[in-house]
Amino acid sequence: MKIFAENKKAYFNYEILEKFEAGISLLGQEVKSIKAGKVNLAGSYVILRGEEAFWVGAKVPAYQPKNAPEDYEEERPKKLLLKKAEIKYLIGKTKQKGLTLTPLRVYNVKRRIKLEFGLAKGKKTADKREAIKKRETKREIAKELKMR
Repeated sequence: MKIFAENKKAYFNYEILEKFEAGISLLGQEVKSIKAGKVNLAGSYVILRGEEAFWVGAKVPAYQPKNAPEDYEEERPKKLLLKKAEIKYLIGKTKQKGLTLTPLRVYNVKRRIKLEFGLAKGKKTADKREAIKKRETKREIAKELKMR
């Protein structure tokens, strides 16, 4: 399993309650571009419209910009391939106040490109500060142990 992109900010800004895996409906240019690692997850999110899920806001530049079709869109909404039961479950969960669907990483499984997204709840500023403190203390402890 090769990871093409990861959204590390999502783990800092959100508390991930559940994780889901979905296939992505892509064009040929997008597949090649993602496999080359040219996908940007920053600012992207998952929305549910009717009985379908879409990945919106992800920037996937053309594999060969000079060779790309004229109507190629970098931020085209991409359909996610999920089971109906999963979509219904997610619709129910996202109606709760404060819960959102945020992409976590893009990777491949047996030559298929998958998106892992999470059902997330936004962290408060105090929780973020606490996470920074923990990270700093871990760093200091590791530094002290390395010096000995």
